[in-house]
Amino acid sequence: SHTMLNIVNKSPLERNSLDACLRIGAPGALLLIEDGVYAAVRGTAVEASVKAALSRFRVYALLPDLEARAVADRVIDGVTPIDYGGFVDLVAEHNACQSWL
Repeated sequence: SHTMLNIVNKSPLERNSLDACLRIGAPGALLLIEDGVYAAVRGTAVEASVKAALSRFRVYALLPDLEARAVADRVIDGVTPIDYGGFVDLVAEHNACQSWL
């Protein structure tokens, strides 16, 4: 069952938190927030990794953070933008939360 919610809030271009999560994170949901949302954008160095991860994770990106960075129109197919209400729902439906710093 999908019990782990993995949260990444650092840019994949600056930190390897995303890479660590994709390599060793427990399958479940992956939520990209703050600068982590850059991982949801088409055409970056990590796009292939994120697409491959869609087989193990349901990937979400926080829409207000996408909009704040002006990338909401370039989200990878298969990544689901969600609002704060969706974020709260995700946290509520998972038994455990892992933040990848």
